[in-house]
Amino acid sequence: MKSLTLALILSVPAVISYAADPTQPISRAKADIVDTAVSAGSFKTLAAALQAAGLVDTLKGTGPFTVFAPTDEAFAKLPAGTVEALLKDIPKLKAILTYHVVAGSVEAKDVVKLSKATTVNGQDVTIGTVEGVTINNAKVIKADIQAKNGVIHVIDTVLLPQ
Repeated sequence: MKSLTLALILSVPAVISYAADPTQPISRAKADIVDTAVSAGSFKTLAAALQAAGLVDTLKGTGPFTVFAPTDEAFAKLPAGTVEALLKDIPKLKAILTYHVVAGSVEAKDVVKLSKATTVNGQDVTIGTVEGVTINNAKVIKADIQAKNGVIHVIDTVLLPQ
């Protein structure tokens, strides 16, 4: 899976953007959601999946968006072969990825007041606040990563729509 993910990322240089000096990482205050996630270094699988699904331009758009971003480790917890199969089933991949996005910018202080949120794919996610914040069965491990077009909350599990 790592070689497939790396191959997808290397074949899509447009996903990774740099500041005027290409040796310097993007300033997160000026970066969009995609560039912010890519510059963090722990969302390579997510970036590759967004590219394969044709969603990069959408998440680089005006927004605002709230993204529950699974880490590479979250994708690694899926059964063997799942990521590769999803990269070949674009409608299913899009459904899963859009299940990780909520329209609007919802920060942690607001998330804890909610019991559910409707995702871009039309289905709701359940929000829990016992022992930290959870989105369905995923734990929020880092909240409120600001981007110019929204906010990212890092999660430890890939969310799967019903």
